[in-house]
Formats: sequence, C-alpha cells, structure tokens
Amino acid sequence: MSVYKKLQQARSKLHQTKLTKSGKNAFAKFNYFELSDFMPSVTEIFNNVGLCGVVSFNNDTAYLTIHDVDGDERAFVTFTSPLVLANMDRIQAIQSMGASHTYYRRYLYLMALDLVENDLIDSVEPQAKPAVKVEEKTEPKKLEGKSGDWQLKVSMDGDWGQSVKQATNLLLSIAQKPADVDNIFKVNRVIYDELKEKQKAIYEEILTVFKITKEELK
Repeated sequence: MSVYKKLQQARSKLHQTKLTKSGKNAFAKFNYFELSDFMPSVTEIFNNVGLCGVVSFNNDTAYLTIHDVDGDERAFVTFTSPLVLANMDRIQAIQSMGASHTYYRRYLYLMALDLVENDLIDSVEPQAKPAVKVEEKTEPKKLEGKSGDWQLKVSMDGDWGQSVKQATNLLLSIAQKPADVDNIFKVNRVIYDELKEKQKAIYEEILTVFKITKEELK
C-alpha cells in the first residue's frame, strides 16, 4: 500500500471521528481546532495504518513529513509552509518561538489531514477604502499606550483599527485575571479613545470582547 493511500485512509478515519473545536475567536465569533483537539486521534490512527508524522523547521520554512513506517526510507510525503515567527513584545524570544512552532504544527496537520477551518480572511469585516488623493506624503500619526506591560503601539495608516483590534485580541488571550483586562484598557486608553472617535464600530466590538474576557476570567 502506498504512503498516499495510507494517508487517505487516515484522513477518512479521522473525518469519521467526532472532534470538538475548543479554540475560540472572540472577534470573528467562531471556534477553531487546537492542536490537542485532534492530535491524540491522529496519533492513534497513524499507528493503526502505519504512518508517522515528523515536524521540522529551518530559517524560513516549516515542514511536516509523513513517513510510511512499513516502507523504505523513500516512502514519505511532505507538506510545507513559509515560516513567520510570532512577534509578541511581552514574552521572551524563546516563548515566542514556542508559540510559533505550536501554531505551525497545528496548521501543517490541518493541511495534511484536510481538516476544515473557518475562513479567517472572509470572516473579517471589510473596511471602506479611503478616497485616493494626490498629496505630499506625510508620516502617519502614531499612538502609544503608557510604557510598561500591556502597552500597544499603532501607526494610524491603512486599516489601523483592525490592527488595534487584532493586537488587543492577542493581549486578552494571555490575560490571566480580570485585573489584567482592566490594565490593558487603562494602559492603552489613549488609543481606544482615538478609535472611539474615528472608528466607533470597531471600538464597540473591542469593548464587547473586553467584557466577555473579563467575565470568563472571574
């Protein structure tokens, strides 16, 4: 049996398995697969059909190589993705690398096993494009929260409101207690006030996520 036929059998068996999406995207309001939601089932199915998945990285690419453990060393299939490390100011570089590796392991297995996720690009609310004007190029206004933990920095160009929303979502995802949620808002109040004036719809979305996150952490 070829490695491709074994992989197709593994996909079929996994799709017949009842899996639960435990990840939650508060902004786009959908659930997604965490690595732990499907890897135990994948490991068991691979063991039964005779496959072994190996994840590796180099400077610019993430790899998932699925080997046929019953064949020779040339019996394998490889899935790849360009590698971009997560940029998270509040955590150490080694922690950022670990978060990136977990993220790519998840997406490589989703790709290899044809697991369906929500389309994040289509789920983001479209923003009206500004009218094109011919004028001298000026540096965009920059906003910064108070220095220290939880600080956000934003350049007010392009879809800067979406950037604030995504950055806020990232900070809230690592908040551990209600006081953290309060501090995120207080530290970056100048940014949120500007957003309230310029892009009220996004500001109200962010307020809703603050409330939801604070309730979940109580």
